[in-house]
Amino acid sequence: MTMSGSSASTLVLGLGNVLLTDDGFGVHVIQTLQEADDLGGDVSIRDGGTIGLSLLTEIEDSGSLIVVDAMELGEGPGALRLFVGPEMDSQLGGKKKTAHEVALADLMSAARLSGCEPGRRALVAVQPGSTSWGMAPGPEVGAAIPQACAAIRTLLDEWAGGTE
Repeated sequence: MTMSGSSASTLVLGLGNVLLTDDGFGVHVIQTLQEADDLGGDVSIRDGGTIGLSLLTEIEDSGSLIVVDAMELGEGPGALRLFVGPEMDSQLGGKKKTAHEVALADLMSAARLSGCEPGRRALVAVQPGSTSWGMAPGPEVGAAIPQACAAIRTLLDEWAGGTE
């Protein structure tokens, strides 16, 4: 497994600010996956932090993309949702609640406009409960970290088997 964006066939990109409790969800998931080191195959794991268009080059180098992020889902804290392909596009195209969500939508729009949007893409999103100052997610969002890791592993297995 590679740990940076080196033309891996699948990029798993965790987004968020670890100084803002539940907003750091994506980064915490990435750290958990890195510690487990069990994804195998041609998978790159990347802490994308608070996002930026500089991540576009890493997306360009990837055939498949899984983004992990905290996002307003209109559900209870810790609720986990998986959006695949057009579902991801639709979720990112809806009303944005935070600047963070706008940045991810802009990044994916830039990938689409430059012709490098991965054909296989997914968003693993959790409903945050709090984004106040703090280094650890709240209990509900923290409990969703292993669930997100399992969803990522399942999706990678499905994609490796040729199903979507």
